[in-house]
Amino acid sequence: MPDRSPTRSGGQPDKRRSISQAARRVFGREGYARANLDVIAVEAHVAKRTIYNHYTDKEDLFLSAVVEGADAVTEAVRVLMERHLRKIVDLEEDLTAFCLDRAALMAEFPDHFALVRTIQAEVTRLPPAVLRKWMAHGPPSAHQRLAPYLRRIADRGLLEFDDAEKAANRLNALTMNDVMIRSFYGALPLPRPVVEEIITDGVQAFLRLYTPSTAPPD
Repeated sequence: MPDRSPTRSGGQPDKRRSISQAARRVFGREGYARANLDVIAVEAHVAKRTIYNHYTDKEDLFLSAVVEGADAVTEAVRVLMERHLRKIVDLEEDLTAFCLDRAALMAEFPDHFALVRTIQAEVTRLPPAVLRKWMAHGPPSAHQRLAPYLRRIADRGLLEFDDAEKAANRLNALTMNDVMIRSFYGALPLPRPVVEEIITDGVQAFLRLYTPSTAPPD
């Protein structure tokens, strides 16, 4: 399935989008250091000089590809949080469904998660500006976006913690992080039963940590 990046219409935006999508594929496949702008131009079906009409250099293009891909995944996760965590019916079922759908995003955004693997492999060679943007837009900040939803659930008396961001980080660590690491960020997809087992066990462990000792009244 192709990477679900934001789309725009019109001549120049279409070219920029084609370049960005090609960059994600090439950087994810070749890595940052080995990727060549000539190859990206060929895959984007544009002249190399057209890349320089939109991006300053290779670093600028890589940064844009990383941020645009991360923002697309972030928006998809936001939709899932609204679907599963805005109105809680059964907390364990809703958390499990959210985490399972979130894990499935690795298959929906393969080019982005290939870039994640590149960042993991080449972190010491990446420009500092790229790493700063990645920390703000990518998985390292995911717990900050999840925290308000857990805080609202706690306000209903269904969870109990002092720090919503720490609780969100713990939920990610027990569920998504395990799936991503064991699948090498989607490079070797895990069988569905294995993902379900990881997520189910992780959610149950999370609830053992944060379920109030006294259940809220009906």
